[in-house]
Amino acid sequence: MFALDKETFKSEVLESSGYVLVDFWSDGCEPCKALMPDVEALAEQYEGKVKFAKLNTTKARRLAISQRVLGLPTIVLYKDGEKIDEVTKEDANKINISNMIQRNVE
Repeated sequence: MFALDKETFKSEVLESSGYVLVDFWSDGCEPCKALMPDVEALAEQYEGKVKFAKLNTTKARRLAISQRVLGLPTIVLYKDGEKIDEVTKEDANKINISNMIQRNVE
């Protein structure tokens, strides 16, 4: 799973072709930290189909806001640089993330 920052977000997500899933999280978000092992397991499951990345919004607040990430955790699926789907807050769990990927990718 690739760790994004302000410098790499554009090239790795917005200018990327294919599917990219971004896990927006922060240091102070306990639900985000609890969700991370599930997201990493999904990254292995969908390897080769979806590129998985994470962005710590503590260091990239403006970037998160520019992507309309207003609450955490937020998991966003991009295709060819465009946001196509997301799950947020209490809906952000392994089942809903997997369903979002299946709905859009498979």
